[in-house]
Amino acid sequence: MVWSLLALALLVIAGLAAYALWLWRRVWRRQRQQADAEQHHHEQLAGDLRILAGSLLDEQLPLIEGAIRIKVLMDNYDPQLSQDPRCAVFHDLYAATAHVPTHGDWMALDRRERQRYRSQFSELELQYKAAARAASRWLLDDALIRNTSA
Repeated sequence: MVWSLLALALLVIAGLAAYALWLWRRVWRRQRQQADAEQHHHEQLAGDLRILAGSLLDEQLPLIEGAIRIKVLMDNYDPQLSQDPRCAVFHDLYAATAHVPTHGDWMALDRRERQRYRSQFSELELQYKAAARAASRWLLDDALIRNTSA
């Protein structure tokens, strides 16, 4: 009787151990999938940053719009990179234009208000163009390359 109970207990323990192993394998698989998804997202953000920085350098993208988009993507891509002093220009332009209405609110502005904002944009572009181009060049030539190989 004792031996049969002991054998039954060992079977239950073996069954529970097998179930625990099966659960851990599911956890490990999910962790791997999550890491792969994060890596893919990180690579996609890097690609988007390359496109934006290149477009800003080629003047295919307005400076203000490009700087805002780059700043937001960098914050998501690598907050430490985003805080690099060489990227301060993107933060400066973002902060300088944060009060500007967008989308439907922009369309609701009267012509004089839109012109006033456009004048501000022109002044900002004159003030920050060289720094934004230098920061974009640095992102393309150094920061994004170093970050993706790490």
